[in-house]
Amino acid sequence: MLDLTYEMPKIKTIAGAKHDWELVIGMEVHAQVSSNAKLFSGASTQFGAEPNSNVAFVDAAMPGMLPVINEYCVEQAVRTGLGLKADINLKSAFDRKNYFYPDLPQGYQISQLYHPIVGEGEVLVEMGDGTARMVRIERIHMEQDAGKSIHDMDPHMSFVDLNRTGVCLMEIVSRPDIRGPEEAAAYIAKLRQIMRYLGTCDGNMQNGNLRADVNVSICLPGAYEKYQETQDFSQLGTRCEIKNMNSMRFIQQAIEVEARRQIAIVEGGGEVEQETRLYDPDKGETRSMRSKEEAHDYRYFPDPDLLPLEIEQAWVDDIASKLPELPDAKKARFIEVFGLTDYDASVLTAEVESAAYFEEVAKGRNGKLAANWVINELFGRLKKEDHDITDSPVSPAQLGGIIDLISSDAISGKIAKDLFEIVYTEGGDPAQIVEERGMKQVTDTGAIEAALDEIIAANPAQVEKAKVNPKLAGWFVGQVMKATGGKANPKAVNELVSKKLGG
Repeated sequence: MLDLTYEMPKIKTIAGAKHDWELVIGMEVHAQVSSNAKLFSGASTQFGAEPNSNVAFVDAAMPGMLPVINEYCVEQAVRTGLGLKADINLKSAFDRKNYFYPDLPQGYQISQLYHPIVGEGEVLVEMGDGTARMVRIERIHMEQDAGKSIHDMDPHMSFVDLNRTGVCLMEIVSRPDIRGPEEAAAYIAKLRQIMRYLGTCDGNMQNGNLRADVNVSICLPGAYEKYQETQDFSQLGTRCEIKNMNSMRFIQQAIEVEARRQIAIVEGGGEVEQETRLYDPDKGETRSMRSKEEAHDYRYFPDPDLLPLEIEQAWVDDIASKLPELPDAKKARFIEVFGLTDYDASVLTAEVESAAYFEEVAKGRNGKLAANWVINELFGRLKKEDHDITDSPVSPAQLGGIIDLISSDAISGKIAKDLFEIVYTEGGDPAQIVEERGMKQVTDTGAIEAALDEIIAANPAQVEKAKVNPKLAGWFVGQVMKATGGKANPKAVNELVSKKLGG
């Protein structure tokens, strides 16, 4: 059972500090919707295309070009909301968020401030030590992404790539329920996992398909509880937003650095100013980007080119009926059906591809044995070579074949590891390899006994020692295995050694 009520983490302040402080963190996660076309145009969303090659007239803000909403993007947002146990708003609307950036040709971003498509939801965040936090989702709204400014191609000029302009984003806004750096990273990881299971976002942080704005503030112990009672945000201290974080490791570092910066200011008699900041991982510091804007600074107003978006409950219900099994449910099923530990089930369900691979291997076989081979042998080897499960040279059928040979006593565990190495590097059918290369386990007790008798006859002193100290009998087991090239059935060897040396 997970403990959902653990003590909120505190940061021990810098040397000479007067207090312990509690961290309060809220996150705005921008997830790029998995879709072949953009939110308001038919232009491709392909990553890595030639600059400015995936740009429709409406993306470039050509005069007279009107946005046309992509129904599939709406479906993906609804699917994400359902996966986060959130309310789906049957009526939502788009607004214009006005600001200037060189890579935003329209001079405004089409977003959803007042009427988002998804309302309140929740995410269960497990911390790996038996504890968990329920982080509340405030809303999810759809918006179009901006382009990309490139500053390192010329010493005197910047360039603009509009390929990303108009790509559909889901902005997932949490309540300020996250209480520490590790919890923030775990929250992002859980969101990513759920969306990858749903197929609504590929979660590729390196490509910028999943990034976060992190709001950090500090407060004295007890203030968070007062906020929970009163919903008065002033109890939580002045927040600063760290913009565009696309690495879980950097998110943790940035939160720690920003918290200590705020602590130093407050304990030095100053006041934290609400602002947007950037994290510099090379210098290990956050620096001011701009003063934090409020909603009125963007001069939001309803987009006159787009009617309110109305969807039917029957359509939402149809999407809900087709949702895949989500990570928490899959993990619970793996534990119940295959008898796995909580840890093993967590490892196997971390990625949707890994879960599918394991389930195919385990089908009709010993679940624990299958989990052991997938996690320890396959995942271990893939990690060593910096590959993931999609790069595995060993198919589920091949690994299942190795497990079948172990279960039928055709090969020993040691031979199985040799066989795995052959299959991993050379490929082939495991059963055929065992047959052709003479790798079958020796189960003939007569042959095993003959080998053991020779070893006993050649080592009378070791025999006497083993009779005095039974623990030394293991030496004979090792010698028999060596003599048979590791092919002897270990169980049969142990039984014969015990029988011959026991008396």
